[in-house]
Amino acid sequence: QVQLVESGGGLVQAGDSLRLSCAASGRTFSRYAVGWFRQAPGKERQFVARIDWSSGVTYYSDSVKGRFTISRDNAKNTVYLQMNSLKPEDTALYYCAAQLSTVISNPRGYEYWGQGTQVTVSS
Repeated sequence: QVQLVESGGGLVQAGDSLRLSCAASGRTFSRYAVGWFRQAPGKERQFVARIDWSSGVTYYSDSVKGRFTISRDNAKNTVYLQMNSLKPEDTALYYCAAQLSTVISNPRGYEYWGQGTQVTVSS
């Protein structure tokens, strides 16, 4: 079993930065991939970024490429999402999720989910 806890959300202005954290416990993450998703009210859950824990290979949605960076800290068993140049359309509940498969952007391919952290960007 894997437990994921997100933190770091908040209310910021357009153009500001935030760093989200996803702390994992329960199992060694060396075989997993970890993704960040977001969901705004009334909308479907949307893929944001993914990192393969062992190789460090990353993927990003087009909407965040160049502004967001996903990274990991092996010693802390934590994945980060550095979000720069935030826009009001980035407002959503952000989730981290973990999986053993090679699925990249489909949320149904992820087995474990955190409870989410709210990011609100004002204009």
